[in-house]
Amino acid sequence: MSTRLVLLGTAGGPTPKRSRSAPAQAVVVGSATYVIDCGNGVGRQLALAGIGFDSLRAVAVTHHHSDHNADLGNLLLLAWAANLATPVDVYGPAPVAEMMDAYLTFARTDIETRIDDEGRPDLRALIRAHDLAGPGPVHEDDNVRITAVRVDHPPMDAYAYRIDTADRSIVISGDTRPCPALVELARGADILVHEAIHLPSLDLPLSQTNGTRLREHLLGSHTTPADAGKVAAEAGVATLVLSHLVPADADIPDEVWAAEARRNFTGEIIVGADLMTL
Repeated sequence: MSTRLVLLGTAGGPTPKRSRSAPAQAVVVGSATYVIDCGNGVGRQLALAGIGFDSLRAVAVTHHHSDHNADLGNLLLLAWAANLATPVDVYGPAPVAEMMDAYLTFARTDIETRIDDEGRPDLRALIRAHDLAGPGPVHEDDNVRITAVRVDHPPMDAYAYRIDTADRSIVISGDTRPCPALVELARGADILVHEAIHLPSLDLPLSQTNGTRLREHLLGSHTTPADAGKVAAEAGVATLVLSHLVPADADIPDEVWAAEARRNFTGEIIVGADLMTL
């Protein structure tokens, strides 16, 4: 079975963007789909990509900033309202299991009404939520082996994921500054999807807000394209995909993002776009 990576959303940051959707990736192996991160609108992005909701097998979030988890519960509820009738494993840093319980309580009226009116299986019995206890194997089935490591995204407990299939290896960085753990996780991978922040474009937006604290966070817990290129080179990956682009609506040409990464990486560089399939 061939493996496809679909970039469902490539913007960074919690607010809706005019040009890109919120962070999410789908790894599709045959008839099974594995989603990493669930920013706002991920369900619609799956529909636009032509990925069946009943193909969901596992969903993982890298950390609990809202641009990565805002639609975690919504994705599962809406997939179930469509045609999902098989179990889905959900992974993420604590308290993801508690969060899923709270969401199912929030959605109880809709769930119980649809069970009665439409004869659907109980969604609450289909969701199997798991708090990550630390780095190591996360999920394994006939299609994939998913491994996680902690990355450096203070103040969050944040993870990157590696998805190994029969024909490809794909690493999703999540949000992080450059860190050795990510380099080791991505060692020899076919594709590294890495976040990127364009520092020269941050000055104006941050000057219009109470942005000193935010700027410190952005500088201390994210990665420039040049440093993403360095991580890719150190890991020996074949292809670097820049995604979770910040700022997403700054009309920065793809060539600018790629040129910075190319300073440190000689492999293939792709600037991610929503619904791009690799």
